[in-house]
Amino acid sequence: MSIEIKVPTVGESISEVTLVKWIKKDGEWAERDEVIAELESEKATFEINAEQAGLVKQVAKEGDTLAIGDVVGSIDTDAKAPEKKAVAEPVVEKKQAVPESTAPKAAAVPDMKATPVAAAIIADKKVDSSRITASGSNGKIVKQDVLEALNNPGRLQGVALFNRNDRPEKMSNLRKTISRRLVEAKNTTAMLTTFNEVDMGPIMDIRKKFKDKFKEQHGVNLGFMSFFTKACCYALQKFPSVNAYIDGDNIIYHDYCDVSIAVSAPKGLVVPVIRNAESLGMAGIEAAVVDLATKAKNNKLTIEEMSGGTFTITNGGVFGSMMSTPIINIPQSAILGMHNIVERPMAVNGQVVIRPMMYVALSYDHRIIDGRESVGFLVTVKELLENPSLLLFGKDPVTTLLEL
Repeated sequence: MSIEIKVPTVGESISEVTLVKWIKKDGEWAERDEVIAELESEKATFEINAEQAGLVKQVAKEGDTLAIGDVVGSIDTDAKAPEKKAVAEPVVEKKQAVPESTAPKAAAVPDMKATPVAAAIIADKKVDSSRITASGSNGKIVKQDVLEALNNPGRLQGVALFNRNDRPEKMSNLRKTISRRLVEAKNTTAMLTTFNEVDMGPIMDIRKKFKDKFKEQHGVNLGFMSFFTKACCYALQKFPSVNAYIDGDNIIYHDYCDVSIAVSAPKGLVVPVIRNAESLGMAGIEAAVVDLATKAKNNKLTIEEMSGGTFTITNGGVFGSMMSTPIINIPQSAILGMHNIVERPMAVNGQVVIRPMMYVALSYDHRIIDGRESVGFLVTVKELLENPSLLLFGKDPVTTLLEL
């Protein structure tokens, strides 16, 4: 019996997908529920599993664009399963001790080996071995390879000088969607960006003091994202227009904070969502960030995990960005950009002191958010981050007590 493998329905708005990779080769045996192929839609990458055990017959080719319901291949369930080969136990050989030589040994580097002379030069000159092309036997780096790298700094070895080759590569569905949405955001919103700076010293002190106990208690690391997410949730509830979006002639306000986290995945930028972030504690936020980031890295995010979101946070600081103007993740109305932390001289109480500072940016849709709300939102985030104790209530305990 032959069972057809068809492209499943993956979302209401998705009509076609791309066959990215065959996991099982043509004529290869697949067990039931084993992954046989990988597909990519405009929003996510997902897998096709074998409904029954059998031999895989490929119909579509890698790179083909397929409609929902198209036949990808088939499984012959009448085929005989291959016999499993017995795995022989490894034989452990006893080796005689060999006296160490006084000559330098061949140095092992990532996926490479080097001759003693080459290894000595690498160590002395601190050459990045990953940028050296090995020309010796069995992929071994020789002296001339290291000298070539030293004589041509900044040039990747193995690439010809004055090379002008062009390499056309088909744009993935995910990259097409990213391109379309970014252009749409620029063309359909009245986007502006406001900036501020945050003294990260208080948060860094808290992390240094409690990170070990936090990890022991909750099983996750205490990062900056939980502080920023918590601060944004308070600010979003204080300035609801930043957490809203335009739908025709209506403005849709949200009484919850579904915070989207921009993550750089192998195949492009994805924006998974932390649902009801305003109701989560610090550990809950950190756990959600780790879970979503891991799924993004492994291309395991579902469409549901990337759908929705009322506000976005993006962290260009992990790549060394000092300042940027992030683009709104439509239909949302605002996005907060985090950047790298740099020690800078600051005036504090009339004295110049060195403080760890971060620039933050809020890009917003001016059609729904006025300057008062955008600046007020960013100032609120700044105040909460510079005074982390306020994150417990979102307000100063004394002024709350005095009802001020």
